[in-house]
Amino acid sequence: MKTSITGLVLLACLSTAATVPVALAQAPMAAHGTAKPTANPMVGGAAMYANKDIIDNAVNSKDHTTLVAAVKAAGLVDTLKGPGPFTVFAPTNAAFAALPKGTVEGLLKPEKKADLSKVLTYHVVPGNLDSTALLARIKQGGGKATLTTVQGEALTARQAGKGITVTDAKGNTAHVSIADVRQSNGVIHVIDKVLMP
Repeated sequence: MKTSITGLVLLACLSTAATVPVALAQAPMAAHGTAKPTANPMVGGAAMYANKDIIDNAVNSKDHTTLVAAVKAAGLVDTLKGPGPFTVFAPTNAAFAALPKGTVEGLLKPEKKADLSKVLTYHVVPGNLDSTALLARIKQGGGKATLTTVQGEALTARQAGKGITVTDAKGNTAHVSIADVRQSNGVIHVIDKVLMP
């Protein structure tokens, strides 16, 4: 069961990454911090469809090719095509490119599959948390919400002006650039940094 959840998380990450860039371009954060509803938003130059799963959408995004490659290398595709639901914080190609030189290449090596899986599943939270649900949790938490990831460690979500940020265990903060990219098995929020457990 643990392997299944991990696989789903990784797959969600890939799909999310692929889905998020287009969503950001078409579903910018509204004044109250939630994304404006859009029908079939574009991400990475491709239409994202709410009736398709995370993977089926992500593989079409030009902005999430690194995420998709990572999900495949980690063996999480079948998991992320599962029923979920999953909330995926999907880093773009630019977010992966900003990591220290050699980080991505190192994680994609077969012997680093377990480490790659940890990083990918750290971007996945069980449940379907759109921006409205995230903002409600942030308000209930007095300005921050603790989100337990599929990997097991926590992320901290906060409202930042009209948007939402997510901070990892090391104190690195990512901004949600495209929120509420709906999938048949969850929701993707595109982010501008890779989060590390």
